[in-house]
Amino acid sequence: MTVFFHELKRGKVSLLIWSCAIAFMLGICVLIYPEMKTQMSDISEMFADMGSFSDAFGMDKINFGTFIGYFGVECGNVLGLGGALFASILGISALAKEEKEHTAEFLLTHPVSREKVLAEKLLAVFSQIIILNLVSAIVTVLSVLAVGESVDAKVMLLLFLAYFMMQIEISAVTFGISAFLKGNGLGIGLGIAVLMYFLNIMANLTENAKFLKYITPFGYTEGADIISNSAIEVKYLAAGLVFTVTGLVAAFLKYRKKDIG
Repeated sequence: MTVFFHELKRGKVSLLIWSCAIAFMLGICVLIYPEMKTQMSDISEMFADMGSFSDAFGMDKINFGTFIGYFGVECGNVLGLGGALFASILGISALAKEEKEHTAEFLLTHPVSREKVLAEKLLAVFSQIIILNLVSAIVTVLSVLAVGESVDAKVMLLLFLAYFMMQIEISAVTFGISAFLKGNGLGIGLGIAVLMYFLNIMANLTENAKFLKYITPFGYTEGADIISNSAIEVKYLAAGLVFTVTGLVAAFLKYRKKDIG
């Protein structure tokens, strides 16, 4: 597990910053709810009547005046987009950085197979995503207890599970792309995360673009749908699992035969 622990050590500062930043924003988002609660009903009605803008963010499907509706829209975007960006950075840099930093030759001269290197790097990526989500969940729960709001535990759990699965998918896809890169792919990774976010907005705007939800992992993290149905949309999640497996298979097939130089 040398590679695994090395990856965790190398990424500890980034993990600490992203975890603290996202958890802090989630905590603040929850803590300010009591101050805004009295105005939420009026705001909810206003947002519901904003046409395409309401459709884009699902505000026409939920009551923004309730805590869970508020959390799904406001706080959900923090963990959704923030987590996606973090996952894309982890995935896209996992393999490409070895050649960029000229450490691949040193790594691969040791008595360890490329498959084991890949497996341990992937485990390190997933472990950091798990830590990020655990920290975010703990801070959210403590903040909810602090403000004394009652929460549907099942729906809250489904929201966090959906965001976690989305981050796993994005990290897996970018991990696969990383195997094909020879230099810094940070821009590519961040671009993919942002593109997926906006594809979901486009899918919400018109029925003709609904098929995009099968492409973007944000399709099954839609807070409005999860809250309304108390379930994650299985068909979109299934498509996401296909992309996840495809990314991982591509990484293993490519990196096994890649000319490291």
